[in-house]
Amino acid sequence: MAEEYDLAVVGAGIVGLGHAAAAIDRGLRVVVVERSTQILGSTVRNFGHVGTSVHTGVAREYAERANELWRTLAERADFWLRETGSLLVARHADELAVLEEAGLGTLLTAAEVTAAAPVVGVVGGMRREGDLQVDPREAAPAITRYLEARGVEFRWRTSMVGVESGVLHTSRGEIRAEAIAVCVNFDVDQVFPAVAEAFGVERCGLDMLLADGVGLPLPLLTGTSMLRYSAFASTTAAAAVRARYAAETPALLERDVNQMYTERPDGTLIVGDTHYRGAAIEPFQDEEAFALLEELGADLFGAPLRVRQRWQGVYANAPEDFLIATPLDGVRVVSVTTGIGMTTGLGLADRVVAELFAPYEGAS
Repeated sequence: MAEEYDLAVVGAGIVGLGHAAAAIDRGLRVVVVERSTQILGSTVRNFGHVGTSVHTGVAREYAERANELWRTLAERADFWLRETGSLLVARHADELAVLEEAGLGTLLTAAEVTAAAPVVGVVGGMRREGDLQVDPREAAPAITRYLEARGVEFRWRTSMVGVESGVLHTSRGEIRAEAIAVCVNFDVDQVFPAVAEAFGVERCGLDMLLADGVGLPLPLLTGTSMLRYSAFASTTAAAAVRARYAAETPALLERDVNQMYTERPDGTLIVGDTHYRGAAIEPFQDEEAFALLEELGADLFGAPLRVRQRWQGVYANAPEDFLIATPLDGVRVVSVTTGIGMTTGLGLADRVVAELFAPYEGAS
């Protein structure tokens, strides 16, 4: 006899965990199926930056809800969360013009920026409130333990092998559930290839580093970040930044760099990141990409970085920020299809669960 649940979740990344958390808060019986033995994907390979303030539109809506949920989960699951906001530094007049036009925070002078963070060569910056920071390597395991304690069942080393309305077929047998959420990030094409093709899903690989800390008290973004996040990229001033990079430092655009930094509670510095896309991401990383990240860090902080670790991240990428599909009654395929899963994933999952189980809304 197959066991029965209200919600079966495939995937224990932040989007899958978000579905489980939203469902258990509604008094539902939940099982999470994860093919690995632990959380190893995008959820633990990122900056841990919950960048609520850099988004617009539906991404902003999900981010604001996720911000609330991160605060609640940090308290309940007892993991580190920092509420210091974030700092976006300008090292050229055109970058400062973007910040001025966006008007999304408190503008800072060069002296105020250097007082807030150990950087050099800046002309100004912006302090933005509301952004959060977690340690990505700690937060997801802590959430998992908390959900287990509340009654969510986790089935590790268990793969989805098929699905139909009301039934999830796994490598360890059938699971019957009123609703099934398939949250497999970039592997959508492995389980629902037609959905992946319809949404234009591919993989985005990236290179990241872990270095000795520099005493950075909050997440730090740069001019390259202004070209990535909608709240800044939509400004007219952003075109001048892109044009200057193309003329002076084309490697930043060629490798699609987001020069960004967060410092973990153990004092190590997360450094990133480059981006490259395709149907498949080769495991062979280019040392020149890491050399570029080290050079950028040394230039910004005024001293060479001592690198401790290097790694490759992979996440789903598509023209739209989010994938929500209904291939079968009661089945949802859900992915964040840009690199903003930590910022928006919990909010996205909460919305999907609310729509799946509307009669339970408001239950504790």
